[in-house]
Amino acid sequence: MLRQAAIFRRHAAPGAGGKRGDSEISAKPTTIPGVLVAAASRYPNKIAIENEDGSKLTFTELLAACRKAAAAFLAYGLKPGERIAIWAPNSTEWIVATVGAQMVGGVLVPLNTRLKGREAAYILNRCGARLLFTVRGFLGTDYPALLAGESLPRLERTVLFAGAKAPAESWASFLELGNDISDGAVDRALATIKGGDICDILFTSGTTGRPKGAMCSHDQTVECFRIWTSSVGITDADRYLIVNPFFHSFGYKAGWLGCLITGCTMLPHAVFDAEAVIARIPRDRISVIPGPPTLYQSMLTSEARKTADFSSLRLAVTGAAAVPRILVERMHDELGFDAVLTAYGLTESCGVVSVCSRGDSPERVSQTSGRPMPGVEVRCVDKDGHEVPTGEPGELLVRGFNVMKGYLDDPEATAEAIDKDGWLRTGDIAILDAEGYIRITDRAKDMFIVGGFNCYPAEIEGLLVEHPAVAQVAVVGIPDERMGEVGKAFVVLRPGASATENELIRWARENMANYKVPRFVEFVKELPTTASGKVQRFALKT
Repeated sequence: MLRQAAIFRRHAAPGAGGKRGDSEISAKPTTIPGVLVAAASRYPNKIAIENEDGSKLTFTELLAACRKAAAAFLAYGLKPGERIAIWAPNSTEWIVATVGAQMVGGVLVPLNTRLKGREAAYILNRCGARLLFTVRGFLGTDYPALLAGESLPRLERTVLFAGAKAPAESWASFLELGNDISDGAVDRALATIKGGDICDILFTSGTTGRPKGAMCSHDQTVECFRIWTSSVGITDADRYLIVNPFFHSFGYKAGWLGCLITGCTMLPHAVFDAEAVIARIPRDRISVIPGPPTLYQSMLTSEARKTADFSSLRLAVTGAAAVPRILVERMHDELGFDAVLTAYGLTESCGVVSVCSRGDSPERVSQTSGRPMPGVEVRCVDKDGHEVPTGEPGELLVRGFNVMKGYLDDPEATAEAIDKDGWLRTGDIAILDAEGYIRITDRAKDMFIVGGFNCYPAEIEGLLVEHPAVAQVAVVGIPDERMGEVGKAFVVLRPGASATENELIRWARENMANYKVPRFVEFVKELPTTASGKVQRFALKT
């Protein structure tokens, strides 16, 4: 199962070295559907999901719902390896559609709910999804309408979890397709799913400006988050509020999959609103709330915090941006968390590389992202690929069972990301201390992070230059007190063209996800470049 599990790490958690026994590995489920089957067997009558409207499903009921979805996928004719896309907020249906498809060998492709139609269409065409599951009305957005006019030759069917009307069909009618499929047929399909099969393709933007699909398998995903949940200390007694979006590995893999692995109760939450979350904590006795730093900062600045009951809170796991020590302390003192931990990962590593553990000091938590998981090795290298001394900055490389299988239909990009010895280039600059803790000191190349979302200048620039007034543009991240960073665009206008800052920002909001939209625009006569014509973004930050 773990192709790198026997490797001894240069820097790894104590006890990580050595090979796991075959019996230990074989006794554990190695697929996501297998994890659910095991949870239903172990916790048949325990509440698995508790929704915002108060509706609930036990683990047994959740398994039954996923099997019903699997029957519908079989009736539809979904073949192993074929993709389904989900473009929707956190919900029970999101989980059921995912696991149902995976039960018959389908591959999940989640879409960010902030994408616009052009962005979503690119991913749908790139992955060749046959089915799209989505919604109407989430935050006022009609997702099927965003795709109107887009060419989607391989998309056969759009199914709405809620708000169905022609030309899309409802989730309930889709499920009816499986009414004549026997339990035995579902069992036979489920029995063919192997740990090494691809379970999902998560698209990540890159410095080339084109999103790439990182392919991960069931076994590596399950093992990653079995380790992650154990490291941070989630138990079957926890009640886990999942605010992180399911389209992101933080909400999907560290979220509801982590709940299936541990047997804890998941409470999906579709939209982060500080007051709503604060109200839900005592009402639903929430004990675990992971999220980016901005989530907790918003809770701390809310007036509702002053009279709230946080006595049920136990654990917070954060990351995706630098975490100031004062924030960690305030989360302890003012929000009442017993433990605040940090972690580091990227889409190409199944979402996790390293994690802090209970007992790490506030300094460790705020200044580092913990140590590598067992089965994962890391090193820092200089520009020539030579390993740098401990305590010195270098590009962080990762090798282990968690490294993706590659980018979808893109061998060149895969070869650029993963060398012949299996080392994944993260592009992040990091420092490793003597005890193996990782401190990220700089972003992946030119990437910046807005409220926990990765933003890649090349992708944003590629969209902005489609504006008829824009000749050239360069985007950089600048500090922002609330979001950590926001984008600023430096724009060279076309000869004879005119535009204002507000006009460009308004246009950007109509054509790209909100977190990508530059908050500021500065018009310049020319962009600073190298002799070869490459834009010097660092000069724009000064």
